[in-house]
Amino acid sequence: MPFDLQAEHIGKRYAGQPAVKDLSFSVGQGSFFSILGPSGCGKTTLLRMIAGFLAPDTGQIHIGGKPMNGVPPNRRPVNMVFQHLALFPMMSVGENVGYGLARRGVRRAEMAKKVGAMLERVSLGGMQGKRVDQLSGGQRQRVAIARSLVLEPTLLLLDEPLGALDLKLREHMKIELKQLQAAFGTTFVYITHDQSEALVLSDRVAVMNAGVFEQVGTPQELYYQPQTPFVAGFVGANNKLVGKVAPPGGSTDGLVAFTTAQGLGLHARAAGKINAGDSVQAFIRPEAISLARDAAELPAQHRRHAGQVESLLFDGANSAVLLREAASRMEFRIALPQTGRFADLALGETVAFSFDPQHAVCFASANA
Repeated sequence: MPFDLQAEHIGKRYAGQPAVKDLSFSVGQGSFFSILGPSGCGKTTLLRMIAGFLAPDTGQIHIGGKPMNGVPPNRRPVNMVFQHLALFPMMSVGENVGYGLARRGVRRAEMAKKVGAMLERVSLGGMQGKRVDQLSGGQRQRVAIARSLVLEPTLLLLDEPLGALDLKLREHMKIELKQLQAAFGTTFVYITHDQSEALVLSDRVAVMNAGVFEQVGTPQELYYQPQTPFVAGFVGANNKLVGKVAPPGGSTDGLVAFTTAQGLGLHARAAGKINAGDSVQAFIRPEAISLARDAAELPAQHRRHAGQVESLLFDGANSAVLLREAASRMEFRIALPQTGRFADLALGETVAFSFDPQHAVCFASANA
C-alpha cells in the first residue's frame, strides 16, 4: 500500500523536556488514521509538525512521498480543520469555501464551479450565499471541511474538530465525517482525546502517551488485544484489578492466577511473561462479566462470585450496575443485558457474577 504520510524518528523537546519521543509510523493512502491520547501526551505537537507549524528537532516527515522538513505550511499538500473552525464571519458560505482557491488565483468562473460542486458533496448545495451565522453547528462543520477539501490536499489534518459540539450533534457528525472521508478518499489524520470518536471513525488508531505511541492498530485490536496496561485502561471501560502472583504461579502464554490486595483470587489471560511473585494489573470489561440472580445459571467452568448491588447506572443500551463483591468488598462494574431482564434489579440485592478468564487481560507491573 502506498503511504501518504511517513514519519521517521520524529522528536520534539520544549525547554529540555521531550514532548514527542522518536516516533516512526506510516499512514496508508486514502485511510482514516487517528491519534488518541489524554491532554498533554504530545498529539497536538505531532500534528503541528506534520502541518509545518513546528519543526521537529530530530527525524524526517514525508507527505505524498516527498520530504517536508524545511517546507513551510503553505507549501505543503496539507489542510487543517480546527476545533473552533476559524470560518470568516464576514464572508458568505461560498466565499469561505472558495477562500483558498481565490488565494491561489483560480479564475472566478472556475472557482464558482468548484465551490458549488464541493457544497453539493457535503450536502450544502445552493447555500453559497448564506451567512455563516445562519448555519447550524453541523453545517458550519461541513463548511470548514469543504473549505479544506476543495484544495484537494494529500492530507486533511483534524484537530479535535467535534470538541465544541453538543453530544447529539457530535454523535451525528461522527457518522458524517466517516462517510465524507470514504466518499472523498482523502487521507484523514485526526487527533482526539475521545476514545469513542477514534474507535468509530478510524481504520487505524495510534494510542499516544507521554510522547510515544503505546500501540497502533485497528479499533478492534486496541479494544480486544491491548498490548500495554495504559491501552487496556484508556480504551473503553474497564474494571482494573491490582494484585500479586503467588507461588507456584506465573505464566508465559496462558492463564495466570493472582490474588488482589483485598484477598480475592482470580485468573486472567497473561499478556507477555508473568512470573511468580510479580505484581500485576488485570483488566476486565463490564460487558465481559455475566450476571445472574442464581449462581447455577452461570457457566460451571468459571469461578462464581456473589455481590451486592450498590448502584444502578441507567443509560439505555449502556446501562450498568456497580456491585460490591461479598468476600473482598471490591467494586465491579457490570454491563446490564439489553433484554431488560434485570430492569427490576434493586439496590442491596445479592446477585452472582462470573467471567471467562480468557476475556480478562493481565500485565506484569512493577508499579502495581
